[in-house]
Amino acid sequence: MSITYQVIARKWRPQTFDDLVGQDHVVRTLKNAITRNRIAHAYLFVGPRGTGKTSMARIFAKALNCSGGPKADFDPEDPVCKSIAEGSCLDVIEIDGASNNGVEQVRELRDTVRYAPAQGRFKIFIIDEVHMLSAAAFNALLKTLEEPPAHVKFVFATTDVQKVLPTIISRCQRFDLKPISVELIVERLKKIGAAEKITVSDAALASIARMADGGMRDAQSIFDQMISFCGTDVSEADVLDVYGLVATEKIVELAGALAAGDHKKIVGIVDECDENGRDLFRLLVDLQGFIRASLLDAIAKGGQSAALGGAPMTTEQLTRLLDGLREGESAVKHGLAEKINFEVTLLKAVEASRARAIDSLIKELAVLAEQAPADEPAQGEKKKD
Repeated sequence: MSITYQVIARKWRPQTFDDLVGQDHVVRTLKNAITRNRIAHAYLFVGPRGTGKTSMARIFAKALNCSGGPKADFDPEDPVCKSIAEGSCLDVIEIDGASNNGVEQVRELRDTVRYAPAQGRFKIFIIDEVHMLSAAAFNALLKTLEEPPAHVKFVFATTDVQKVLPTIISRCQRFDLKPISVELIVERLKKIGAAEKITVSDAALASIARMADGGMRDAQSIFDQMISFCGTDVSEADVLDVYGLVATEKIVELAGALAAGDHKKIVGIVDECDENGRDLFRLLVDLQGFIRASLLDAIAKGGQSAALGGAPMTTEQLTRLLDGLREGESAVKHGLAEKINFEVTLLKAVEASRARAIDSLIKELAVLAEQAPADEPAQGEKKKD
């Protein structure tokens, strides 16, 4: 009998609080709430995709309903915890807000709330993508959410908190999950690679983490695809080819050309990237990240940085360069001629970085005027004897 393959993102899904990566502020608060018996009746997890919202909700449900619970350091092999992980626990009801967003579904939920839990201590409702509920559904949930029975807990997750009614948010404890850093993603993927007996270079892992944009699930899915493509040996070149990324060295070289105002080199690098089938919009995003790091370096060093190579650039120049790149995002992403729009964006950004703000020039002239000797004769006048 063949064994069903399980993708890495599911196989390596966090099962305990200690498995969660990059969300220490949320983990610490939830652990303390459990330890001190200060468990609220409703929680709202907010954050970008793939940062651990649903995993956090399931782990919290395990901590509340585990044998002898609630306790933060539960045993993941506990039968109740295993049933929650498998989705078969009668007391933990997961609802997809996108497909169960009508008022009728919420009324059914409201009726279910009255019944006592079958196994654990609490009946826990996890509603994913809660922002997809209709206004009528939200309103039907309000009273139950404000004064639920003692045995009921609500856990909501959303990627778009702006669409959640303020009256819902005010009844919940809100936790904001942040994008996971490249370093933490690389560390996690390295651990997975070692366990799966995959040889993968640090540069390849860094490229995967860069592509994931702070989402651990995205990173794991990309890693899974690369294993399917390469087998047990994944190199940086493979990742760059499959996803159209540009090598870090080339990004550094392009940033240096922008700083130097070398138009010929800029066009040459863009030509090379385009011929190799690289994603120019992704290159623009990565380039902005590199220049932002230089801007922060300039701020830390008192107003100048040579991180882009060549002559030092001021915070004003770097800000204008970054702003010029940002203004071209829409044209590069949605325009018909991606390459031309990208080249124009880069060249405009270079010119913007070399321009001077009128107010800063006025300030410099004022300073020079104050420093000039008071009795210095005007041009064309002779000194009096």
